[in-house]
Amino acid sequence: MPANQELNRKKLLAVASGGGHWVELLRLGRAWIDCETVFVTVNQAYSADVPNHRFYSICDATRETRIRLLRATMKLIWIICRERPDVIISTGAAPGYIAIRIGKLVGAKTVWLDSIANAEELSMSGTMAGRYADLWLTQWPHLADENGPHFRGAVL
Repeated sequence: MPANQELNRKKLLAVASGGGHWVELLRLGRAWIDCETVFVTVNQAYSADVPNHRFYSICDATRETRIRLLRATMKLIWIICRERPDVIISTGAAPGYIAIRIGKLVGAKTVWLDSIANAEELSMSGTMAGRYADLWLTQWPHLADENGPHFRGAVL
C-alpha cells in the first residue's frame, strides 16, 4: 500500500467477549478490510485467529465479578489511549460496552452489533450500549426500532 494511503487508513478497535461474540466479530472482518484493525478479547489463544494484527487480551468479567470488571476497564482505558482508534466496534458483551463508553470519551465513532443469540430481547449490554453507540444494530428484524437498534442483516 502506498505511504499516502497508509496514512489515510482508519484505525478500528474490534472488541468482543469470547465464544459466539468473538466468532461474530471475526465474520465482520470483510467490512473493515481497508482499516488498520486492532483486536481485543478475553482469551489470549484467540490471537491465532487474527495473525498480522495487533491483539490484546483482557480478563473476562461481568457485572457479578466487579473486581475483574474494574481490571478489564483499566486495561481497556490503557489500550484505547495507546491505540487511539477512529472507530470502535463490538458484538458484546461487557468488554464491548466498556470500550464503547471509553471510546465516546476520546472521540471515537462507535458501533454496537447485538449478538444473534439475543433473539427474544436485546442483551443487557446491548441495551446499555445503544445509548452511546453512533450505530446501534440488532440481527433480528423484530427487535429493530426506528430509534435503534436498527436491522441491517445478520452475521451468522
